[in-house]
Amino acid sequence: MKKIGLIAGILVSVALLSPAFAQTKPTIPVIVTDLSSPYWQAVLAGARKAGADLGVNVVGLGPQSAADVNGQIAVLEKAAAADAAAIVIAPAQFAALGKPIEEAAKKTKVIGIDSAADTKAMTSLLAIDNLKAGGVAADTLIAAIQRTYADAEGDVVIINLTSGVPSLDQRAKGFKDLVAAKYGAMNVAAEKVADGKPATGIEIMKGFISGMEDLRGVFVSDPVMTQAIGQAVAEKTTKDKIHVVGFGSDEKLVKFLQDDVITGLIVEDPFRMGYDGVKTAFAASKGEKVPANIEIEATLITKANLSSARAQELLKPNVK
Repeated sequence: MKKIGLIAGILVSVALLSPAFAQTKPTIPVIVTDLSSPYWQAVLAGARKAGADLGVNVVGLGPQSAADVNGQIAVLEKAAAADAAAIVIAPAQFAALGKPIEEAAKKTKVIGIDSAADTKAMTSLLAIDNLKAGGVAADTLIAAIQRTYADAEGDVVIINLTSGVPSLDQRAKGFKDLVAAKYGAMNVAAEKVADGKPATGIEIMKGFISGMEDLRGVFVSDPVMTQAIGQAVAEKTTKDKIHVVGFGSDEKLVKFLQDDVITGLIVEDPFRMGYDGVKTAFAASKGEKVPANIEIEATLITKANLSSARAQELLKPNVK
């Protein structure tokens, strides 16, 4: 197991078993995929607010990298062994987290957020409709291509951060399905998966820029890779416009949107996801019936609606 996974496991043991988290209140660990990510920090901020409102100890846990699946599994195992009232988890990978979640669910209620896992043991799953979000991205991208080129023809490509994450796979499927159904003259010329590293995504995009004469647009299914592709497009020396639609809401992505490097961003509501995840977990821990699936709204943000109150709320969540 990676060193970071071992460290995460030690930290979760200390956090859950320390006197500060004695069982005067129920404890709900919230396990994310990457503690260093602004997105997951906003999720944890929402979770902490729910904990304060409900009288629950919320412990934010996870590895320091989304690629450290073993680290997340170690954290989950420690949390389940620490007699948590319930556990909230964003599975880092569909297949790998299936069995660990099943084992944890034998001891306590497990609530999934953001993405599914290969198990039916989760009591509830809170996520956006990723197929629909992929379709919205397709409409947005191709409408922008039509405005620039006066037609909906040419090549578009898809770049994913990693494989085996259902939310990312469903977004790509939703994109491809809608292009096939509505835009027959557009060609999804390639779909590439990076290794979880921004530098790899940049190299993939540079290869597309230099090697595809009719490249008109790019769909990117996650914030990390959206930022990387935005950087590659911003640095390109070719004159033809390449539109980018992706996911995410950090400062660099907003700057790319303002500078017309990125055409549109599909933005989730991470604060609400964290809040509602804890709220659902607490209800389930008390034996209350909770929905098996809870949809979290996703919002399309473009330069046109960037200054709206809702866009600003989503782009600048309070992570304190």
